[in-house]
Amino acid sequence: MATIAVGLAAHEFRVIRFEFPYMQRRRADGGRRPPDRMPILMEAWREAIAAVGQAQRLVIGGKSMGGRVASMIVDDVGVAALVCLSYPFHPSGNPEKLRVEHLAGVRTPSLILQGTRDPFGKPEEVAGYDLSDQIRISWLEDGDHSFKPRVKSGRTLGQNLDEAVEAIRGFIHGLD
Repeated sequence: MATIAVGLAAHEFRVIRFEFPYMQRRRADGGRRPPDRMPILMEAWREAIAAVGQAQRLVIGGKSMGGRVASMIVDDVGVAALVCLSYPFHPSGNPEKLRVEHLAGVRTPSLILQGTRDPFGKPEEVAGYDLSDQIRISWLEDGDHSFKPRVKSGRTLGQNLDEAVEAIRGFIHGLD
């Protein structure tokens, strides 16, 4: 996330990051803890948006669960767009337990960046999902859930992160 944020800032986008409450507690005491329940996560997103203001000019997003939570509130908070990095379409190793029902009705322009080897949703799986026409998916070649490719692919993590930044930049510029 830090590399993506820095890359977007280099293109003169203002990037604001926040942590969910359970991550703040984890950072404070070092203890491993599970994520908060979905209502708490959703409220944390709403509070972050309210703190920034001007929702209609915001593009919100997140990595994995953060993007999933953002996708669940995006239409209710009036933001300009959504960007999800490594969306968890299903739990790893459990492709029949989908987390996509709400994505069929998303009305906000959305971009999902996904590695082609992401265990939470590969191209052949995602192709069969009922997703809103507002959702565009950009695949990062040989990337895993962190966009990291295998050495044998000939690609680097830096290349995939650069492609991700460029895809987000193009998506945001295309909103105008």
